[in-house]
Amino acid sequence: MNQKITTAECSNQALFQLNEPVAQKLRIPIYDFLKSKEYPWELLGTPLADFVLQQVSAIPESMRLKGKISPQAFLENKELIVVEEGATIEAGAYVSGPTYIESGAVIRHGAYVRGQVYICQGAVVGHTSELKGALLLNDAKAAHFAYVGDTILGIDCNLGAGTKCANLRLDHGQVPVRIGATTLSSNLKKFGAVFGNRAQTGCNAVTNPGTILCPGAILLPNTTGQGVIETRSAFTPRNQ
Repeated sequence: MNQKITTAECSNQALFQLNEPVAQKLRIPIYDFLKSKEYPWELLGTPLADFVLQQVSAIPESMRLKGKISPQAFLENKELIVVEEGATIEAGAYVSGPTYIESGAVIRHGAYVRGQVYICQGAVVGHTSELKGALLLNDAKAAHFAYVGDTILGIDCNLGAGTKCANLRLDHGQVPVRIGATTLSSNLKKFGAVFGNRAQTGCNAVTNPGTILCPGAILLPNTTGQGVIETRSAFTPRNQ
């Protein structure tokens, strides 16, 4: 971990490249939500839950379930779920509201979406992947055996099979944010990870609570990430 990395590099503007053309494909409410706070952990918890409920409530109830939903999918609190036309929920998936699923997103067989989740266009939630209190931006993928709790996945992120975003300290204390030589308080008991645009993990990677991956960062297979993982860098265990 580079001790010279700055808090500015871990801002929403930097992680999600909000001033660059890639962000223009985000819907205005999502873009405005990301811009509403300086840092990503400030969006998690109650702010994200309120945002999801607000977006669901903005859609007339008769228009909320317009996507391709298998009769064998299970929807809990379905009056608080939006599945836009062009989105897909496959057989055997479980989705609880409040959840918002944009057009082009796919919830595959065996996925477990527990609520307070917003899934943007092109995103994939795959078999045995579990989401809770999460935001997946455009084309983000948690396609195989992932845990994504209290976590944000940036544009075009990819989680290798078996990736786990741990969101709770063993002592159940508040999760700190360690940026270089600086330690900030997240004011969150549950805080998984934040993935900047195009960040990715290898199979069976784990992120400790409060991990931040800069845009394009890589977490190698079978490794544990912590602190800030820099752009185009690979985390190497200390004993190597």
